[in-house]
Amino acid sequence: MFASPGAIAFQIPAIFGFGPFPVRWYGILMATSIVVGLWVAHRQAKREGLPADDIISVAQWSILAGIIGARFYEVIFNWDYYGQQPWKIPAVWEGGLAMHGGLIVGPLVGVLLAWKWHVPILKGLDVIAPAMVLGQAIGRWGNFFNEEAFGRPTDVAWKLYISPAHRPPGFGQFEYFHPTFLYESIWDFAVFVALVSWLRPSLRQYPGALFFCYIGLYSIGRFAIEALRLDSFWLGNFRVPQLASVLGVLVAVIGLAWTRHRSSPVPAS
Repeated sequence: MFASPGAIAFQIPAIFGFGPFPVRWYGILMATSIVVGLWVAHRQAKREGLPADDIISVAQWSILAGIIGARFYEVIFNWDYYGQQPWKIPAVWEGGLAMHGGLIVGPLVGVLLAWKWHVPILKGLDVIAPAMVLGQAIGRWGNFFNEEAFGRPTDVAWKLYISPAHRPPGFGQFEYFHPTFLYESIWDFAVFVALVSWLRPSLRQYPGALFFCYIGLYSIGRFAIEALRLDSFWLGNFRVPQLASVLGVLVAVIGLAWTRHRSSPVPAS
């Protein structure tokens, strides 16, 4: 059993009558995930002889776009809350970044910028993919400190204590829940290891394939983990994140077939 020590890491003292300013673990972990991801991507781009600085420039704008997309995704599917409290919409430091929104907007903006700035698109995506999933593995721990993104009640040995204020309606009598943020963090790290140690060497001749493997593997894990969560967005009888995960798997399958086809030698007639 484990429990969050609280969302606030430390306080910056008041300056000239303003403050104090709380510094949240969520923000620290988000910043750490971005820095580590960019460092991993830059290092790999240099190893492969790619324009590392240009790829990172594209990645930085892609990350910003992804954060905006993740927030809008969260707000749209949780409008009952944000419609009543619109001043909460920009408060990303409190949590509420929907990963699927980031995965839709971020890569699209990255591809557009890479095309405009003449940066290798497919090879750049292959460099970025492991860095992205490693960043997700780190960033998920922000949910732990915010006491969010947990699953249904459980009594497993690694159960997560959730304080009464953070328990969903109808679950106030339960104290322990599945730490689904932890499951996803472990899955994301496993995907990172698979990408860099196994899939990258075998897919090097198919630019873009590593990125589509990342999309597919992440989607498979997210689909399974989402079945445990209590905070899913619903569309009728279906969980929106699971529908998005199914779409992600389809995109991955089509993308892998396309990258393999475009990189295969044309037989002589």
